[in-house]
Order: sequence, then structure tokens, then C-alpha cells
Amino acid sequence: MAQVQVLITRLDSSVPLPSYAKDGDAGADLTTTIDFTLAPGERQLVPTGIAIALPDGYVALVHPRSGLAIKHGITLVNAPGTVDAGYRGEISCILINHDRTESISFKKGDRIAQLVIQRVERANFVELSELPGSGRGAGGFGSTGSA
Repeated sequence: MAQVQVLITRLDSSVPLPSYAKDGDAGADLTTTIDFTLAPGERQLVPTGIAIALPDGYVALVHPRSGLAIKHGITLVNAPGTVDAGYRGEISCILINHDRTESISFKKGDRIAQLVIQRVERANFVELSELPGSGRGAGGFGSTGSA
């Protein structure tokens, strides 16, 4: 698997660096630096205690953890969160509790999200008065067939 060097600073020396749970995983686990509880429907900005420097041409995407989503209804409000190559501040996650009845508590060091590093292309936007045709045309949601 290809690797890219990502420079990292721990803003809280007690939290672990992002790490991959298994060989071949795309997402490295991010942890919280605080204890907190999310009530049903509540959202919170949660610090991870790390800051990174990506090389130009890369982005870090913050994804929800599937286990938290299925077991507790916890996800990210802005999934995936985008960390641009030029950003040098702390990575934080906007978590939300979609469970209708149960609160969930997290302790410092708990895994809350995953960080995926990807190569990106910059677009050169070319304005035209009309776009070229395609087989799909302007068909939107549900236009490719029935459920």
C-alpha cells in the first residue's frame, strides 16, 4: 500500500497518535481529549488533540466510525469533514447523537472518528453556455431506475 508522509503535532501529549487498527485499513482512528455525554439529538464539537501538515495535493477526510453509528446512532454532522492541506489547527469532530432515547458518554482516549488521507485533483472550471449531452441528461434523484 502506498504511503504519504503526514507531519503531526500532539496538542495534548496524553492522547495517542492516529493509528490503523488492521493492515489495509483506510481510516486511522481519532480519539477525544475530553470526557463528554451526548443526549439524544445533541451535537458537540469534540477536540482530538492533534494537528497535521499535509503535502499539497492531499486532503484528510474525517469519517464516522461505523460501530458507533450502528450501535449508538453516533455520526458526524458534516461527514466527511474536510481537512485541507493548508490547515494547521487542531482537528475537531462535530458529533451528533441520532438515538431517540439514549444518551452516550465518552471518556478521554475513546475512538470517535476515522481519518482518511487521499490525493486530490484541482479542477479548472470552464464556463459554457450549454453542457455537452449525456445518456442521463439532467435526470436527478431516482432518475436511473426504481428502488
